[in-house]
Amino acid sequence: MAGRIEDYALIGDCETAALVGRDGSIDWLCLPRFDSPACFAALLGTPDNGRWQIAPAGEVRATRRAYRQDTLVLDTEFETADGTVAVTDFMPHVRGAAPDLVRIVRGVRGRVRVRSEFIIRTDYGSIVPWVRREDGGIVAIAGPVAIRLTSPVETRGENFTTVAEFDVAEGETVPFVMTGYRSYDPPPPKIDPHAELTDTVARWRKWADRCHYKGPWRDLVVRSLLTLKALTYAPSGGIVAAATTSLPEHIGGVRNWDYRYCWLRDATLALLAFLHAGYTNEASDWQQWLLRSVAGDPTKTQIMYGLGGERRLTEYEIPWLTGYEGSKPVRVGNAAHEQFQLDVYGELSDAMYHARLAGLSPEMNGWNLERALVRFVEKAWDQPDEGLWEVRGPRQHFTHSKVMAWVALDRAIKSAQKWHLEGPVDCWKKVRREIHDRICRDGFDANLNSFVQAFGSKELDASLLMIPLVGFLPASDPRVAGTVAAVERTLLKNGFVARYDTSKTKDGLPPGEGAFLACTFWLADNYALAGRTDEARELFERLAGLCNDVGLLSEEYDPVAKRQVGNFPQAFSHVGLVNTAMNVATPHACPASRRSKG
Repeated sequence: MAGRIEDYALIGDCETAALVGRDGSIDWLCLPRFDSPACFAALLGTPDNGRWQIAPAGEVRATRRAYRQDTLVLDTEFETADGTVAVTDFMPHVRGAAPDLVRIVRGVRGRVRVRSEFIIRTDYGSIVPWVRREDGGIVAIAGPVAIRLTSPVETRGENFTTVAEFDVAEGETVPFVMTGYRSYDPPPPKIDPHAELTDTVARWRKWADRCHYKGPWRDLVVRSLLTLKALTYAPSGGIVAAATTSLPEHIGGVRNWDYRYCWLRDATLALLAFLHAGYTNEASDWQQWLLRSVAGDPTKTQIMYGLGGERRLTEYEIPWLTGYEGSKPVRVGNAAHEQFQLDVYGELSDAMYHARLAGLSPEMNGWNLERALVRFVEKAWDQPDEGLWEVRGPRQHFTHSKVMAWVALDRAIKSAQKWHLEGPVDCWKKVRREIHDRICRDGFDANLNSFVQAFGSKELDASLLMIPLVGFLPASDPRVAGTVAAVERTLLKNGFVARYDTSKTKDGLPPGEGAFLACTFWLADNYALAGRTDEARELFERLAGLCNDVGLLSEEYDPVAKRQVGNFPQAFSHVGLVNTAMNVATPHACPASRRSKG
């Protein structure tokens, strides 16, 4: 059985990533990309669906683990009656189509018997590959996939598992290197695992040193930025929402989605976090990915794309995987890519505006694209959509969607005025005012003294907390204060904010999910903007306390079971941590809010 979600740590090479459990088992890895079929899928099934465990052969008394400072290099120590042994896990900088995963076993104290169980199952745990021995290890082949395992220790086959048992004394090291490559390509050269360890540590620390943020909670902020960097697909600049698929929003439930793709919304917020921390190169790479991905007919703009900008993300189910703790179905692909979500146009316009503020100068066709998108918003803003939360039910006039349509016009107007860009500014101002008036008339309920989820609705939605954050209304506006109070009354449960009441919203799915961490960060941002500094700090620290022992957050948190739920680690959550830390640290300026300064 897989561990609790918070029992995992992430290692990666900016093209794919693996999840390593406290027990020394790598239970999730897709090769060669984040969205490739998994070769270790025990996370969503059983060990027979693929995993690689290295741990003491006998009883473990205690386990300690930590990332090396400012890196994605993980050290796990196992204490036994005979001594202590450490396993160092990392992925070196990728070599084209041949990613490596390195595990180095090191004796810390005494002499410990160690066992390695290497279970390769390609195509999400469904295929047992053909394995042959070669000098220094084995090669496993199944169709186009080849995986090589090399080590100085001898391995043997045991029930379709490659096993090794060996003793490690204090000061000794035993390396293992797993390399994935295309079976029809020549095998890539073997690497020196110790030299790669030195190089990988240096690369991550050099990157972390570029962080401009020096305020409170800096270690957590840097860890979140490292996680966002690890979720970036380096060849294209796209940022995946999470490293996993189908980790449930409610244990045993059906809200299990594939997040190994690039959501425009999530990636835009990640871009802003990078910009605020001084990482303009990452922001520039994302901007170029954006321009390539959405190029074309603005009416065909999607809410998400593949890592390279692919548009077809067909959703299907994998019946042979039992699901995380029985949470079925397990899904690959995401049908939400076909939805119409009006808010993404505002996200795009906002991202382009802040990129310009940061000194990034997109080519002229970037402005041409933005104008085309805004022209579409002028015609489509009053149409219903599926909304921010990808409701799989009837389209509605979601208030947040209309607010972001207003943002699309607002940022285009400010860009044209500030940088003297050509555009029908007077016309845009007229439409901006129409949208603003309509939202204030139909999206606000006087009896509730709050904005509501959708026009004519009586339900609340945490996305309404974005209203002051994007500058639609100031935090001092009584309607904003009323909305914050209403969210506190109805959606704030056990100290954390739910997205909406799933028992009342017609989203086409059974009710039940955890508290959404990004929404709780938004509430802290609102407190900071409103001058409620102590409450903002208290809420942020409550959220920060949910990070697991290596600083990682999933999508949601179950405050009753007191455990993380949802896909992991989640870019949306780590973006919230970075931006809210900055806002709470400087409450009067709120540097990481998205209010336009033009």
